[in-house]
Amino acid sequence: MAPLKTLLVLAASGAVASGFMAPGTFVGRPSTKVNENFGFDFAEDSYENQDALLRGEANYKQWVNKIDDNSMLNRKYNVIRRVREKDLLSATVDAGILSSLEEQGLTLTKLEELLPVIEELGLLSLVANNQQLLVNGVAPLLIEPAPLLLPVVAGALKSGPSAFYTAAAALLGTEFLLVANDVELPLVGLSAGGTLGLLIVPLAVVLAVVGNLLGSLKK
Repeated sequence: MAPLKTLLVLAASGAVASGFMAPGTFVGRPSTKVNENFGFDFAEDSYENQDALLRGEANYKQWVNKIDDNSMLNRKYNVIRRVREKDLLSATVDAGILSSLEEQGLTLTKLEELLPVIEELGLLSLVANNQQLLVNGVAPLLIEPAPLLLPVVAGALKSGPSAFYTAAAALLGTEFLLVANDVELPLVGLSAGGTLGLLIVPLAVVLAVVGNLLGSLKK
């Protein structure tokens, strides 16, 4: 009787367990689950059962651009229009920046000498490979506050390389103080040194490089 009782208990347990299984388990429907194949030949190729619009960011952007060429996803900062609207070319001349550059020794001949150096450093390829970042990220930061920055730049050029070295040192000193004192940004609680350092350190490097270039022009 014991073996028979054991079989009955097992059968009853199986019946109860089957009651909690999804009905779809017993139906031979094809699976629609999409898995990445990770490059394995034996794995499922997700491209075969996936809409073409979902096959990567580039394809999605192209599709959005067909629907709306001025969408937020593909919109680019209009550099030429903003420069014209702010009349930055005239403002640059009026601020005396061009004359200050000539006084520092920046002539067309010097520019021609700098072009091969710029190409050897790979700066042209760097710009070409990061157009989206430069146009939508860097350009607005330079163009929008340009009416306020141009007089400051003009004054620094008149002072010479020392003004740029001083500004670079001041920025690095500020970054050091933020990190040393563990200053946090209000409301968000992020480290001010780590967050603002993403802007302060590159800007300090640029100022130091500009100062070095201005100093080399007079040699």
